[in-house]
Amino acid sequence: METLFFLIVAAIAVISSLLVITNKNPINSALSLIMTFFCLATLYVLLEAPFMAAIQVIVYAGAIMVLIVFVIMLLNIRSESGGRTTHARFMGIATGLLLLVLTVSLLARSSLSTAGGNINSALIAKVGHTELIGKSLFTDFLLPFEITSILLLAAIVGAVVLSKKKL
Repeated sequence: METLFFLIVAAIAVISSLLVITNKNPINSALSLIMTFFCLATLYVLLEAPFMAAIQVIVYAGAIMVLIVFVIMLLNIRSESGGRTTHARFMGIATGLLLLVLTVSLLARSSLSTAGGNINSALIAKVGHTELIGKSLFTDFLLPFEITSILLLAAIVGAVVLSKKKL
């Protein structure tokens, strides 16, 4: 039963992520991205990571998507009027498929996809997900955490500058 549920949620996630890049209307793309985020949160629950699922919904499906929709409305982006040539579309699809195959083959041959580290289910049961993630985030990954916040700030400032009307 769990496998069937996983397959259904994974199929919905793949379909909604494809809709993100194929929709011509930016608001519809944003709504498809929200659906993808909810499917990923469901997959986190299946992996017994409820804290990550809650963060996925609160931060990404909530705050980040509100920011993206706000920027879309601020920039007044219209849907694409002209179609791209079929040659450019074919090259994009071929490049994407090639990158997908290379990434999957690299991960299959490397040790990156194997479990590692000293965190096991006994430690998680003793300490808890939240404390382990918090300690890791603010000790080992403090620099990437701060760089991400600076990038988000730069994106907001850039959107405001682009949307400013000439006086």
